[in-house]
Amino acid sequence: MAGAPRFLTLADVAEVLNTSSAQVYAMVRRGELEAIKIGGRGQWRVEASKLEEYIARAYRDTKAFVDDHPFVEDGTGVEVD
Repeated sequence: MAGAPRFLTLADVAEVLNTSSAQVYAMVRRGELEAIKIGGRGQWRVEASKLEEYIARAYRDTKAFVDDHPFVEDGTGVEVD
C-alpha cells in the first residue's frame, strides 16, 4: 500500500492542524471530528478522508461566520462591534 496512510493517530492530526493532541482528542469526544477506537487499549484513529471532510466543513463554517459577522473598522484599524 503506497502513499499516505489511511488512518492517522491523534498526534498526526494535531500536527496537520497545528494544534495539540489534547485539542484533537476533545474534538473527537465532542463529535466534531469522526474517529474510531481500535485495539484493547482503545487507541483512537482518524481516517484521512474524515480529516479532509472536517477541514472542508471548517472552511464552510468560517465563511458563514465571516459572512454573518462582517469586519467593520472605525477608521483607525480597530474593529467595531
